[in-house]
Amino acid sequence: MIGRPSTNEYSDFYAGYIALVKGDDALVSLRAGGAETAALLRSVDPALADHAYAPGTWTLAQVAQHMIDTEWVFTYRALRIARGDQTPLPGYEQDDYAVTAPRRSPADLAASVETTRAATPDVLGPLPEADLVRIGTASGHPLSARAAAWITAGHEQHHLAIVRERYLAR
Repeated sequence: MIGRPSTNEYSDFYAGYIALVKGDDALVSLRAGGAETAALLRSVDPALADHAYAPGTWTLAQVAQHMIDTEWVFTYRALRIARGDQTPLPGYEQDDYAVTAPRRSPADLAASVETTRAATPDVLGPLPEADLVRIGTASGHPLSARAAAWITAGHEQHHLAIVRERYLAR
């Protein structure tokens, strides 16, 4: 179980993501969310993968890849922090990642979501509480390993809502 983090374990910027996560265990939310995201992507008409809802916005495929990339970044941060690495971890430029990501079909993205999501609980699930609550620095702000798990789960819920509202409700 990965319990809800205290507000001193993350930047205020992430409070909205954490608030989107239902329940009291990030692992449960991550497992359910991964299945939900993969199923949604498998249901998407491949012709919609390159659809952007407005000029200057990402395509649906770029949003999905962003979710995957962000999960890898936050899982890596969580692992380093949990292991006691106090090296300040840099941020990453999500727009650079989005524009350089390879073109992928919704089915391929769904498979990648499943692969990524299988790794996240495998890395974080066995961690003892003392490692989960350890705080490091990421993007110049405090971050605990457990907060990284909750942010990942909430980030996914945030983007799933956008995909449904702006990409699929046409």
